[in-house]
Amino acid sequence: MSQPVSSSTADSSPSGIPEAPTLPGWEHRSSGKVRDVYAPADVGPWAGHDVLLVVASDRLSAYDYILSPPVPDKGKILTALSVWWLEQLSDVVPNHLVSLEVPAQVCGRAMICRRLEMYPVECVARGYLTGSGLVEYRESRSVCGVPLPEGLMEASRLPGAIFTPAAKAGLGEHDENVSFERVVQMVGPHAAAQLREITLELYTRAARVAAQRGIILADTKFEFGAGASGEPVLGDEVLTPDSSRFWAADQWAPGRVTPSFDKQYVRDWLTSPDSGWDRSSGARPPALPAEVVQRTRERYLEAYERLTGRPLAL
Repeated sequence: MSQPVSSSTADSSPSGIPEAPTLPGWEHRSSGKVRDVYAPADVGPWAGHDVLLVVASDRLSAYDYILSPPVPDKGKILTALSVWWLEQLSDVVPNHLVSLEVPAQVCGRAMICRRLEMYPVECVARGYLTGSGLVEYRESRSVCGVPLPEGLMEASRLPGAIFTPAAKAGLGEHDENVSFERVVQMVGPHAAAQLREITLELYTRAARVAAQRGIILADTKFEFGAGASGEPVLGDEVLTPDSSRFWAADQWAPGRVTPSFDKQYVRDWLTSPDSGWDRSSGARPPALPAEVVQRTRERYLEAYERLTGRPLAL
């Protein structure tokens, strides 16, 4: 499991990450903008085990700020969706999930995971052209060194899924899109080839599952760590609206922006005149209106229910 920024560093950042809760049998180790990570205490059921407790909070981040108020049940929705996807993909690659028997205070929003030495690479797969990929394509007719045909536009379906990795950045910084050759330099040729192959296989499988439910998986990112024998192990969150672009198939058309099952509704409000916030001012964003919070929660929940085909008990 990756190690987010330490809590002392986080508290001094503009993000304003709140203090993590105290959990019996676990010691807080670090916090990111969304998740809190704990190691086993010296006394407790997991003492001596090489695992981490990863807790998904209801915090919502945008433009490198933690927003307020949090989105109710967001942590439970994303954890449940990650667990569901890990089940669907377990035959493709080993994953970090060890147990869901977690402290009662974080039940439903936490996983006990294998401790992994994470690769410093965001393994991104794209099947459609949008976001930073579209920006890069317009400049070079390629994405991360992968050449693409002429004439593509916003939301164009690519001839085949492509591996477009990014180098991980620190808290408050943006990941940097890099070429496959750069990944080779970072992790070695064998590991780089494995990461590319597994990433594209996972994307292909997940895109097929999503398509059966009327959902397009436009792109997604995976994170991997090295297992005991050096094999890649899938870690972090998996195929959630925070790590993926999911589109309703009946709303997609090349040449126009497609609504996503993610926090884009929040971003749109923050950058609208209604918020009164100037992103370049350095000031913290204002509190989110109740309607924005509710609509965002509904989008996350709809993503879970449409993908899994079942309601989520909250």
